[in-house]
Amino acid sequence: MAQQVREIMTGTPAAVGPQTSVAEVARRMREEDIGAVMVVEDDQLRGLVTDRDLVVRVLAEGKSVEATTVSEACSADLVAVSPDDDIDRAVQLMREQAVRRLPVVESGHPVGIVSLGDLAIERDPGSALGDISSAEPNQ
Repeated sequence: MAQQVREIMTGTPAAVGPQTSVAEVARRMREEDIGAVMVVEDDQLRGLVTDRDLVVRVLAEGKSVEATTVSEACSADLVAVSPDDDIDRAVQLMREQAVRRLPVVESGHPVGIVSLGDLAIERDPGSALGDISSAEPNQ
């Protein structure tokens, strides 16, 4: 039987409201050693902001990190998976959409996130990406 997304996803993803400042999101990413934060409003997924989004959409444009909200920096056109989807479906979507992370949504509510690293650890733990993804972060 094929594995499901719920078996490898990171549950309880980091989430912020759409009016949260980019600076606050960046600090949270640093503190929690994560590269993506979900943007949630009324318990519904509204977007996903990555560390790359912060660089490309805020810093490179010369915007203020304190005055810019996460809703201005996040990706709103999301592709998501269900916790009951097969891992193969997540892989297919990542390839087709050229994304490294997929929100996991159940009835519109965010319940997790699955990353390229999660898939590498599961599918090919001995690969370079699998090794890097499973390594402990430097402090």
